[in-house]
Amino acid sequence: MSSRDLGGWWAALAGIVAAGAGLALAELVAAFVDPASSPVLALGGAFIDVVPPWLKDFAVEWFGTADKAVLLASMGAVLAAGAALAGWLERRVPPSGAVLLGAVGLVLALVAMNRPGATAAWMLPSVIGVGAAVVLLRLLVARVPARRADPAAAAPATTAPAATAPVPDGAASRRTFLAWSGIAAAGAVVAVVASRAVSAGSRAVEVVREAIRLPAPASPAPPVPPGADLEVPGAEPYISPNDNFYRIDTALRVPAVDPAEWSLRVTGLVDEPFELTWDELLELPMTEHHVTLACVSNPVGGDLIGNALWLGYPIRELLARARPQAGADMVLSTSVDGWTAGTPLEILTDPDRESLLAIGMNGEPLPEQHGFPARLVVPGLYGYVSATKWVTELKVTRFADDEGYWTPRGWSARGPVKLQSRIDVPRSGSVDAGEVVVAGVAWAQHIGIDAVEVSVDAGPWQPAQLAETVGPDTWRQWRYVWDAPVGGHTIAVRAIGADGQVQTSDEAPPAPDGATGWHTVGVSVD
Repeated sequence: MSSRDLGGWWAALAGIVAAGAGLALAELVAAFVDPASSPVLALGGAFIDVVPPWLKDFAVEWFGTADKAVLLASMGAVLAAGAALAGWLERRVPPSGAVLLGAVGLVLALVAMNRPGATAAWMLPSVIGVGAAVVLLRLLVARVPARRADPAAAAPATTAPAATAPVPDGAASRRTFLAWSGIAAAGAVVAVVASRAVSAGSRAVEVVREAIRLPAPASPAPPVPPGADLEVPGAEPYISPNDNFYRIDTALRVPAVDPAEWSLRVTGLVDEPFELTWDELLELPMTEHHVTLACVSNPVGGDLIGNALWLGYPIRELLARARPQAGADMVLSTSVDGWTAGTPLEILTDPDRESLLAIGMNGEPLPEQHGFPARLVVPGLYGYVSATKWVTELKVTRFADDEGYWTPRGWSARGPVKLQSRIDVPRSGSVDAGEVVVAGVAWAQHIGIDAVEVSVDAGPWQPAQLAETVGPDTWRQWRYVWDAPVGGHTIAVRAIGADGQVQTSDEAPPAPDGATGWHTVGVSVD
């Protein structure tokens, strides 16, 4: 008798439903334990921790600030495939599917237990969620519709069908299976909604943030001079809006930090360790300063860079209060989620460099995704060695004794920003013949830009018009008017720093200490 068996597909669906419901329950438990104990977030964080620099660069280059969404989507696809396999195995060789889910749960629990700041309770979401998934898997697979017989092969052609032998019909079992699966899926939705309601900390913190009125700066920043923004259509503005400011970090979920519960500890090789609360920080005399921040993963011509007006308290004053001991040469800053950065002590104590414990960005409290309530802003260094968001500790130490998060993963221990320039317009494409405005930005933080030059089709370098600037800690806009002839052309740009350094043409990837090379664009002139 021929037959067609769809039970394997139904069992795979059972695995996906069971795993999804289990993860939803785990999210609900994590909302009560600690949002960071979520199995998905813990696994994603562990993956980010072990990823090699080349893969990180690939993700940032291809997906930019959407890299976390892509990671979570990829994890979801892998987990769904594994859950489908568990369902198929549970039907074919029981209880192998349940064993597979249990093993995954054990791994997730161990991963969560080993995350920064974890306690034993962080294992509970994985254990409870996967335990429920195992029970639900066995219940659903037991109700997988039976094999459907083929009516055409039920009897020989010469034999009349027997009235007492009806063709088996799996409709009832299908309805039962779908009913159970629907109930499980609905329960998962309820669990997710409930977990979001319990984890309302981020929304509550945003309400607190919106109610904050920043103190007036004791040392205001100089006004942006007329002509700092050339206002070329398509070019990046001199001040990057908060909503468009790039965000690259390892946090899959933005930490929700209540200022009333926040504090900064200054510890390590100091004579006078101390702890600073939010209210105490607000009472200190604040400094305003324009600073351009850049990510070390920014490729040549990339947009992982932005310029903002920051409000904060000088870090050198905090360190002076703590009185660093002889031999210390590094400050290890730590985020609320355990991320760390190692910054040279001499830079943070430099009286000519406005390194800030920042609380404001472009006239408003720091956005949550940019470090609310407090972060570090250090001119002249890539963010991976300086720009710690949601900062909770400054530990004075030595490079020989401590490492920041990215250093053991192949990145340089010290990350001075390299001299770079970028073409914003025109980007690759077609332009009309005649006068074409070529424009962009150039930067050499804490050094300054002295000149920008443009070359077309490897021809002579021509000087570009430089915009005004607040100072050497920000980027500088430039423009060049090109009389474009018909045909295909390549435009290149290079910058010259205030120290006389000419931007190198040598091409290097972002790892281990920043990309180099000239930014070029190809255009077709019609």
